[in-house]
Amino acid sequence: MRRSLAALAALALIGAGAFGWITAPRPLPADAMAGLTGNPQRGETLFWAGGCASCHAAKNATGPARLALGGGQRLKTPFGTFSVPNISPDPDHGIGRWTARDLADALLRGLAPDGRHLYPVFPYPSYAHIGLQDVADLKAFLDTLPKVASTDPPSEVGFPFGWRRLLGGWDFLFLNTAWAVQDPLSPEEARGRALAEGLGHCGECHTPRNAFGALRRDRWFAGAPNPAGPGKIPNITPAKLDWSQDDIVTYLSTGFTPSFDAAGGDMAEVVENLSHLPKDDLKAIAAYLKRVPAQP
Repeated sequence: MRRSLAALAALALIGAGAFGWITAPRPLPADAMAGLTGNPQRGETLFWAGGCASCHAAKNATGPARLALGGGQRLKTPFGTFSVPNISPDPDHGIGRWTARDLADALLRGLAPDGRHLYPVFPYPSYAHIGLQDVADLKAFLDTLPKVASTDPPSEVGFPFGWRRLLGGWDFLFLNTAWAVQDPLSPEEARGRALAEGLGHCGECHTPRNAFGALRRDRWFAGAPNPAGPGKIPNITPAKLDWSQDDIVTYLSTGFTPSFDAAGGDMAEVVENLSHLPKDDLKAIAAYLKRVPAQP
């Protein structure tokens, strides 16, 4: 009996140690952003590519109000209802006290400045593809925006999903920084991949998820249930999207399809964001979409 209890105790200690190691936060090195100076002009392009205003500004905001990033929108998911935070440069209610490294930890590692794991409803698994210079540029632009003194309402997340430490295990299993579409790609296609798989986080809507809410890379861009309500987000692989590169560029910049239909719902927001990008970036996204493996 004593041997059995001792063995169980040893297994429990080993299990606790393994759990602690697997789920521990892994922030960037303290000097990760050393020597990097942000360019706010380039950061503005990254801001629109990342669609930050679509979630962090008020619902249906237009014009200058899209740059007031006070948060407050509510995102309903199978795992709970999440409150979108204030990311304005307000020092008390937003991220005004964050350093560039704090922002990098959030975007690349899914970590808050205090080490808490962020929920992947914030698309850090996609943002993890961006570079540290991109983070510095984005932070420089965010610092120029209006301060908003609004408090984030609490999220509504039940057990066990409210236990943030478990998210470290989710990251261990599913935070994958490999590209979904592998090389070789042309420089234009690679630029499109960086935009679509990274900041643009297109896969977050157009790719189905497994039971744990992680993107299924074996069904990349094959279409998925609409996270905002009824209906389905379409398959945008070459199996279904047979538009020309110019057709895709026109759609991403104006919202009009080759048949003169118009983008609606959340895609209208995406077009509003992408319309701020240089045409060469939209051409790069279109070139990348032509290289995505066809999915039935």
